[in-house]
Amino acid sequence: MVKAEFDDIAKVWVATSEDVPGLVSEHQDLMKLLDDVEGLIPILLEANGMLPADHEAFDMPICIAAHGLAKRRVLIPA
Repeated sequence: MVKAEFDDIAKVWVATSEDVPGLVSEHQDLMKLLDDVEGLIPILLEANGMLPADHEAFDMPICIAAHGLAKRRVLIPA
């Protein structure tokens, strides 16, 4: 599971995961963040020795739980 939270100060989404050690990525666009995470996961799994030496290629679903808060001001006419 990948967790994405919106950093309101930096105005970016930040992704982390307890399942993939070292995974930290940020992007202004949530879908582009997913693209970044998709590229990082295989690299980090291999770097952390989490893949068997003789593994075959496989598809792995990526689930991102995103949490953000959107704020706006609205003018209420008199």
